[in-house]
Amino acid sequence: MTPDVRDRPGRPARPDEAVAGRGIPEDAWDRAVRLIGGAREIGLACHVTPDGDALGSMLAVAFTLRSMGKRVVASFGDRHFAVPRLLRFLPGQDMLVPPEEFPFAPELMITFDSSTFDRLGLLGATAARAGEVIVVDHHPSGAGFGTLGLIDPRAAATAMLAEQLIYRLGGRLDRDIATCLYAGLVTDTGSFRHSSTTPAVHQMAARLVATGLRTDEIARELWDRSPFGYLKVLAAALDRVRLEDGVVWTYVTRVDRAAHGLPYAEIEGVIDVVRRTDEAEVAVVLKEDDEGAWQVSTRSKGAVDVGAACAALGGGGHHNAAGYTSRAGVEETMAALRRELGRA
Repeated sequence: MTPDVRDRPGRPARPDEAVAGRGIPEDAWDRAVRLIGGAREIGLACHVTPDGDALGSMLAVAFTLRSMGKRVVASFGDRHFAVPRLLRFLPGQDMLVPPEEFPFAPELMITFDSSTFDRLGLLGATAARAGEVIVVDHHPSGAGFGTLGLIDPRAAATAMLAEQLIYRLGGRLDRDIATCLYAGLVTDTGSFRHSSTTPAVHQMAARLVATGLRTDEIARELWDRSPFGYLKVLAAALDRVRLEDGVVWTYVTRVDRAAHGLPYAEIEGVIDVVRRTDEAEVAVVLKEDDEGAWQVSTRSKGAVDVGAACAALGGGGHHNAAGYTSRAGVEETMAALRRELGRA
């Protein structure tokens, strides 16, 4: 007999008190619950180089599906498969497998925080072969991807939609699930500093904290730790930083990282330092990955829609935070981005 998640201990998930997912039709939620209920094995995937929202949302739902008696496999499509150091505190990583061990053509696949097949990396082709693909996402560019979209751009984080899905599956919030969801919520709202931080965000945070999770420990793991080499790489990036026509920008090369044995995932925080510049409306950091491509991260203080600019260059994201991949040189990449920022 398949166990009912409602028999599990813990606080009921009650996102119906908030607004997350109200932009999604009820029949879409109902179909998602039916598809999940009828599947024996479910493959979960999030975007490459996962952040707290992508990995946290995926693992939170994975816990619920496993408690329902489903066979769960979770992954992300990086060529060099490794959980970023900052997220290794998240529970549930025993459910993760490298992309080569993911089912070839899953009966049902659920993706998290990914707006296109390309964002799934090596698992993009797998999603194309899946029988059904449920897309759980809060990026506006996600429309048309997959066979069923649970997409609400008004949600501050995919974690808010993941909580809604857990609730509709009859799930309960325990400390492990809450830790995963909180990591997603707090990272995508910038520690509740972004304009996306609505009353619903704080209501959700209250539900999660009520399970007994330690917010101080999560904050320390996410923001207050780094290897010494990160300081050296940050210093190099700041040494070459430029301020041009309201755009502050810099770049980090593979050579910078290699000199200090620093993995790509460790340099995510550079943008958070650069964006503090008073004189700049937009901040940009170009990060050279292990294959030599430039991963472009952008942030806006509100007057410029960086999401539109990045979408025009093959990427996507939100009004105030977005990114894309460039295979041109540094100067060529910035010239193209400046043109699109001017239009945005």
